[in-house]
Amino acid sequence: MSSTLSILLSFDTADAKWGNNALLTSNGDAMTIHATGDNANQLELIQRGARRLQTQGIDNVSLAGDNWSLAHQWAFAKGFSVSKGKSDLNWAQNTSPAQLTILNARQASRDWAVAAINGAPEDIYPESLIDSAIEEVKRVGGDHVSAQIIKGDALLDAGWVGVHTVGRASKRVPAMLVLDYNPTGDNKSPVAAALVGKGITFDSGGYTIKSGPGMMTMKCDMGGAATVTAALSLAISQGLDKRVQLILCCAENLINGEAYKLGDIITYKNGTTVEILNTDAEGRLVLADGLMAAGESGAPLIIDAATLTGAALTAVGTQYNAVFSLDNDLASRALAHGDTVNEMNWQLPLAPFHMFECPSHYADTANTGASKMGVPGASNAAGFLARFVPNNGKGWIHFDLAACFQDSGSAKWSPGATGLGIETIAQLLLTDA
Repeated sequence: MSSTLSILLSFDTADAKWGNNALLTSNGDAMTIHATGDNANQLELIQRGARRLQTQGIDNVSLAGDNWSLAHQWAFAKGFSVSKGKSDLNWAQNTSPAQLTILNARQASRDWAVAAINGAPEDIYPESLIDSAIEEVKRVGGDHVSAQIIKGDALLDAGWVGVHTVGRASKRVPAMLVLDYNPTGDNKSPVAAALVGKGITFDSGGYTIKSGPGMMTMKCDMGGAATVTAALSLAISQGLDKRVQLILCCAENLINGEAYKLGDIITYKNGTTVEILNTDAEGRLVLADGLMAAGESGAPLIIDAATLTGAALTAVGTQYNAVFSLDNDLASRALAHGDTVNEMNWQLPLAPFHMFECPSHYADTANTGASKMGVPGASNAAGFLARFVPNNGKGWIHFDLAACFQDSGSAKWSPGATGLGIETIAQLLLTDA
């Protein structure tokens, strides 16, 4: 077992002998991260310092000294996370019990999400993801948690044709989870919020098949389901006392003789007909079911999260998540919550006309628009989802998780899941539900 290395935090520039603006220095017994500038810059430098230590093979550290605030420690933890193996991080000794509770809760929820998103598709499939999600929420919610699982052809009986259509080509059946966290103990208590997550545990693209390189990281396509599950568990651990439903729409998008095809038309529970023009635009098909289920719950706040479009990634990069809503007040609050927990979100355009930007000659809408330069793909995808939410979109917000996953790692992140989005959505539950 490796010995523990002490990590100090300084807000002063390193001595010139270490080079120009050195991030890390050593006194022989400990390493020091030099985090200068305003708070945002300090957090950025701390995360980069932690990541650099981790890439140098240092896997056992203790945060030392008096400068480690809660936010500083959490920035270090995110940078020190590993995609394989194990790292040991000891929080600063002067951390208050209340701060320790928050840090440990964040770590536990994030660790679950990262493990789920990084897990191999052979291990993380619709039913196993659902079972794991139930276990994660019960870890903090205990007897206040109940769950219904609808799978296979029972999805058709329930009217959830999107999840069934996308997943019917896999031998591992598609499934929908409707989990109820009800700390009130009253079955008639209103549902304060509903969370909807895209749980495509592997995405081949279907008959609109992806390239080999395009498929390599498609185990992460259930990142939305993992994110909303972890957000709920984090909010519960921080005192959430309102009734919340968690709806996960889970499937493997594969190819066989049963797979859905281009030109097929799906008729949804609300009567909307959808022509399939691209089987790789499957996330919106399953989320439509989840959003309608959320609407049936009567929840005034509906939050969905999905690794939905490459267009969002092109628009905001891998450090921001894209936010869409027809309720601009809600979107503004979400952005403010993200700032509070040091997660970066950026609102992209969504207007009622986006619901009609994917026309079909044969159905009410297609699942994607024409492929040409200038098409706002992320906004059009959000517009498709808007067809399936109640109250003309009031109280609904959609997170397109561009920052959910790092293909090959960076100066701040190890390869794989980042956990970004969990804390913003948890804050929405705690303050807006």
